[in-house]
Amino acid sequence: MEHGVKLFGHSVHPMLIVFPLGLLSTAVVFDLIYFASANPAFPVVAYWLIAAGIIGGLIAAIFGLIDWLAIPSGTRAKTIGIYHGLVNLVVVLLFAGSWYLRSGSAIEPPTSALILSFLGVALALVGGWLGGELVERLGVGVHEGANVNAPSSFTSENVAHVRTPAKKA
Repeated sequence: MEHGVKLFGHSVHPMLIVFPLGLLSTAVVFDLIYFASANPAFPVVAYWLIAAGIIGGLIAAIFGLIDWLAIPSGTRAKTIGIYHGLVNLVVVLLFAGSWYLRSGSAIEPPTSALILSFLGVALALVGGWLGGELVERLGVGVHEGANVNAPSSFTSENVAHVRTPAKKA
């Protein structure tokens, strides 16, 4: 089911989500390195990674909402899509809370800020799984002619007539 905002034939939302996921999960990695090393530079970097991740998450959410609005009502995809969006909104809010709690002392973040980040990254796995369910199981955002031999999205060739050869027995 193809829909939503496209750039060069591909959905924009999946292109954008890699940034907040990478930034926010890397912030948690830097927090863990801080625990192991006690180097005060790591939580400062985590603080700024979280700030950038929150901004990226909100931008990705706008495109996700546009995509969700295009899903037909009354479908399993519409339901999974709302769960996906809400879970990821909670992820951004958890990290926003962590960022806020760190703002007084980015060098030594309070335990509550770390807990919010760890909860956020764990919940991001759930949101990611739901996104995978939308694309991989329900075909949301997948071109109707998608297959292993489909032409490049940069060509004008219609992929609906290009099919994968049948498997030999």
